[in-house]
Amino acid sequence: HQAAMSVYRLQRTHWNRSTHYNFVTNRNSVKTLKQITTTKLFELYKITFIQIHLKKATVFLNPAACKGKANHVFEKNAAPILHLAVITGLLRRSLHLVSNNKVQHVISATLSILKGETVPLDVLQKKSETRQPVFALLGLRWGAFRDVTCSISNYWYLGLLKTRAAHWFSGLKQWPQTHQTSLSYLAPVPRPHDLHTEIPPGPNLLNRIYHRLKNYLNPTIQEPPKEPKPELWENKDFSTLELTVSTNSKNPVKRREADSMLITLDPDSLTAGQFITEGTKKALNPMESVENALQIEACAEGASFYDTDNEEYEAMSVEVRLLPRKLRFFCSAECREQLAQAQC
Repeated sequence: HQAAMSVYRLQRTHWNRSTHYNFVTNRNSVKTLKQITTTKLFELYKITFIQIHLKKATVFLNPAACKGKANHVFEKNAAPILHLAVITGLLRRSLHLVSNNKVQHVISATLSILKGETVPLDVLQKKSETRQPVFALLGLRWGAFRDVTCSISNYWYLGLLKTRAAHWFSGLKQWPQTHQTSLSYLAPVPRPHDLHTEIPPGPNLLNRIYHRLKNYLNPTIQEPPKEPKPELWENKDFSTLELTVSTNSKNPVKRREADSMLITLDPDSLTAGQFITEGTKKALNPMESVENALQIEACAEGASFYDTDNEEYEAMSVEVRLLPRKLRFFCSAECREQLAQAQC
């Protein structure tokens, strides 16, 4: 009886912190957000009478996302907006930036797709003598931390300690776990100016006729092709705990002066305790470099690798090339503003 009265007094005093209040508030916020979006889209459709072209889209959903409810979330929140196909982007109601509101993320992503808001991302191309080219968006990993990551799932019975246990047992089997690598790389290439997507209007008919007659009567003499300058390759041998080759696409909005990839060499002077600590951090963020790691910006040709975007490949000598701004990913205006304000 006393426990029930205590719960009742707690609910009466702090009613705005209860589970029921949060559930009702969240449902009301989601409902209001959907109503605002749908109303804005219908209002613009009735006012502007824009001629809409039929578009087809193929949607790929991760079945494991949203705790197995990805299809339900998409059909409930994104599909209605896609069917309307009238995009104004006038979603005026903003939620807190650190909110984990999945509906807000789904609606923002859907609007960015229909409005065509994109950001360019670099791509890595990996070639070998025996395999077809492999492309990566994140990067390539080769070393001790990557090897331990593949064995973490074997210690599932240890719960939260499985990551530390995997690094500890790996250190018992072999220590130090250094890797010898040979790198050949080029210096960064100056980044060209962004091309305008809008096509300027062409000259009128009379100007085109005049230029064609001029080129026909006085053809321009083509200069002999210049010999390309020899590429200055730098060759170095390293002893490292792990080698990582990644793109600079962590912040695609940030303006860079040169097109380059980032080569990170983790020091091989770590102690066993530091190996476990840094390995636990890398299990959460594989592309995070160890403190005092050597970083090289290059347009590179590299040594042997095991992982390409977390996909395992046989170790062999490979050539890695950078394809700058090869792909364009959809990105909402809110996300672009957050990336522009970021420091990294």
